[in-house]
Amino acid sequence: MTESNILMAIRQLLGDADFAFRELHHEPTRTSEDSARVRGEPLHIGGKALVMKGDDRYALFVLPADHKSNSSAIRRELGFRKMRFATPDELKELTGLVPGSVPPFGRPILPFDLYLDEALTQNDRIAFNAGSLTDSIILAMSDYLQIARPAKIFSFSELSND
Repeated sequence: MTESNILMAIRQLLGDADFAFRELHHEPTRTSEDSARVRGEPLHIGGKALVMKGDDRYALFVLPADHKSNSSAIRRELGFRKMRFATPDELKELTGLVPGSVPPFGRPILPFDLYLDEALTQNDRIAFNAGSLTDSIILAMSDYLQIARPAKIFSFSELSND
């Protein structure tokens, strides 16, 4: 899928569900901090989407943008022996996307099981890059949870000190 196809697929998914959302087109953002700044949203509202490989399969993990993932917690919860981040080349091959542009959606948008960090669900809304470094969407958390249908919600992050 291309960046524009993913953005269009997200728009259609949200539109078909009749969910209200705000879409922003902005300067390219490479970090969660930059994204929060251009969106005018607190950092913790951002949904950081990480494609990771556990044993022999890829999965999508979404956590608050001010947190870092805890791979030990993920391995323990999902029974993975080995775990690592997808490389930029793997990400491009699997999704057509670059790091920082991955939206927080598994199937039908991206071909992955979706796992959500419990801390993110405490927010009233989620903001995320929607398939590009220049397009963001802000959506009510209740609507996001209904449409994203995560395979599992559990705690796998901790507040980042950086």
